[in-house]
Amino acid sequence: MDSVAENLLCVATLSELKEKGRMVVRGGRQPILVIHHQGQVYALDNRCPHLGFPLDRGSVEDGILTCHWHHARFDVTSGCTFDLWADDVPPGRVVVKGEEVWVAPECGFADPRAHWRRRLGDGMAHSIGLVIGKAVLGSLAAGATQAELVREAALFAARNRDGWGSGQTILAALAQILPKLPEEEAYLALYQGIRRAAADCEGETPRRDRQALGGDRVPLKTLEGWLRKWTAVRQRNAAERTLLTAIESGAGQAQLAGLLLAAVTDRHFADGGHTLDFINKAVECLDVIGWQHAAAILPTVVNDLVTARGGEESDSWRHPVDLIALQEAAFERLPALLAEGRRGGRQGLAPADLAEALLAEEPADVIAALDDAFAAGLDPRDIGLALSYAAALRVARFGTSNEFSDWDSAHHVFTYCNALHQLLCRAHAADNEARRLLGLRGLYHGAMALYLTRYLNMPPARLPDPAKAGDLPETAEELCREILSAFDRQQQVNHSASLVARYLDLGHEPDALIACLGQALLREDAGFHSFQILEAGLRQYEAWGGGQAGRNVLVGVTRFLAAHAPTERAQYQTARIARRLQRGGQVQEA
Repeated sequence: MDSVAENLLCVATLSELKEKGRMVVRGGRQPILVIHHQGQVYALDNRCPHLGFPLDRGSVEDGILTCHWHHARFDVTSGCTFDLWADDVPPGRVVVKGEEVWVAPECGFADPRAHWRRRLGDGMAHSIGLVIGKAVLGSLAAGATQAELVREAALFAARNRDGWGSGQTILAALAQILPKLPEEEAYLALYQGIRRAAADCEGETPRRDRQALGGDRVPLKTLEGWLRKWTAVRQRNAAERTLLTAIESGAGQAQLAGLLLAAVTDRHFADGGHTLDFINKAVECLDVIGWQHAAAILPTVVNDLVTARGGEESDSWRHPVDLIALQEAAFERLPALLAEGRRGGRQGLAPADLAEALLAEEPADVIAALDDAFAAGLDPRDIGLALSYAAALRVARFGTSNEFSDWDSAHHVFTYCNALHQLLCRAHAADNEARRLLGLRGLYHGAMALYLTRYLNMPPARLPDPAKAGDLPETAEELCREILSAFDRQQQVNHSASLVARYLDLGHEPDALIACLGQALLREDAGFHSFQILEAGLRQYEAWGGGQAGRNVLVGVTRFLAAHAPTERAQYQTARIARRLQRGGQVQEA
């Protein structure tokens, strides 16, 4: 056998192929379509890249191969598609030796990584879910990392949307939990995050770049004052240039986080908590894609920062009790309380006990609980942890007799408190005590928002009782199957929560439960808030190191997710089609 036969597959004689027009041979991993057209021989993967239909059932005319299922059209010489939704057909190598036609046993792209990166860009630019799904799978198979895919999507959204949006928040939230997910759920997370970031850009005005200020280096303290001033008077351009100047001057991660935290807490619970949460997600996005992209990502939150309305502009924060006045008085006391804490003053509460105190029925009692915690020297990060747990208990004890939309009220407080906790942990490393002091105002804002949602727990739903587990399954596998089954049905809020509590009470490995909850969410056409609450819940579960507090956090998360399931799962179907095609399947056979 000569060297040609050693590496290639013999198809037929040239005259046989010319007579038939096309033939299909079995390749190493896929059937190969060999075409004789206009005196030339071409080889292509026989599966239509759109949905896997056999291309040999199509037609060839004027150099164009048309698939007869959805009428996708391809250049027969290269396999490139004329229709962006269809993808390119991988071409194969052809050798004509004498009267014999030989083809390579595999079809493929010359540079798969570059090809799939381009296709990911096409999918995002035109918001085509199937293209995004296939590009994610193709990129991973070609050696791209999860972080690289997140970076492509994050920078695409930063360029193509004039401001941070819910899609970018979903992308950043799912990027945080990627390391906790097994392969299939990680793929779904990338697909859902990238798809939502792309969808947020569809029809939006692209972002216009602004530049840092020129001249000599401006002290960070001055930049902080400027940023707060421009935020107060709602001057977006000035605020963005100030922030860009801080980035260009070499401010560190903790300093930039502290700078934004100081500005956003000049308003009380700005935009219902979303503004601070968006800032935190932008910062966490940079942890994944690299802080060298700070100048592209951080300015996207400035528009929300300067346009947000605070609680001080809302009647519910002013009447019947003036919560703003209560907080302003507390801010005046705060330096003295912190000084007392450093001297080892009052006896403090443990974070879990503080959380219960923060759920008091009177706002003055809530303020007093925070004052006591500061005076006792409790670390602000632990106070943020306690506040987040209190907010999680609001969700865990949410009464289902409330209006369905009230789930969002409980959710907003919890995700705000989690974001504040994360920012306080980050900004704590900064070297500016005054800036840290400004950020602590957010704890009072969160506590008052928590107070305003007290009606959601009147009466409170009962937390699952281990003594009343009844005939619930016992093994981890059975419990996870039952959890997924419960998410297939409506009105399973309490049952789903009982299953999760049962899983944790029995001491099963939490990783499998986290993967199960990830799958339960990622197969749904879930709303923005569901993605937020899962990520925030997992962060708080880790912060508590599991335990009873962590268990109750996941109970609350599960109740929220179950209340919003099931959905049509159209996006899950698209993701599964992309996976089946990547594995060599044909959709029309399913």
